[in-house]
Amino acid sequence: MAGYGLDQSSHLDRLLEKDLLDRGIASKITNASVSGDTSNGGLNRINWSLQDDYDLFILGLGANDMLRGISPENTKTNLEEIIKSVQKKNIPILLTGMQAPSSYGQDYQSSFNSIYPELAEEYEIFLYPFLLEGVALNAELNQSDGKHPNSKGIALISKKIAEKIKNILN
Repeated sequence: MAGYGLDQSSHLDRLLEKDLLDRGIASKITNASVSGDTSNGGLNRINWSLQDDYDLFILGLGANDMLRGISPENTKTNLEEIIKSVQKKNIPILLTGMQAPSSYGQDYQSSFNSIYPELAEEYEIFLYPFLLEGVALNAELNQSDGKHPNSKGIALISKKIAEKIKNILN
């Protein structure tokens, strides 16, 4: 998550480092996200992103694909290729899922929402089913566009992801 519309101090990577430290996990997070990016953009950057060794790779792409109406099949293929590249380096992966709203139609919603659990099962990777759990559709936790979390929303996401990471690493 690139931190659209937020001060650097409220970006997920900054808060997540602190929340992990609060749980006894010292970390250095490399944020390879780009605001507005799609899974295709992430795929194009994967080799650059894997230049260092990591204890965990958090894969959180697909929301902008959905917002642009990119086919779920295309998104899934791009995410699969990213997963394969990361697995070649023997790095555990935490896939953070997204969900399409019903306004996209039942077929799109069903196809899109199945991407993340299917990939997690097929590639035996860790899954955080819905990155925006507890944040989506809550006006107090989102910016005025209703799509991007505000600093309070990011803080909640960070705490939940930190707990998931703690369970993965321990």
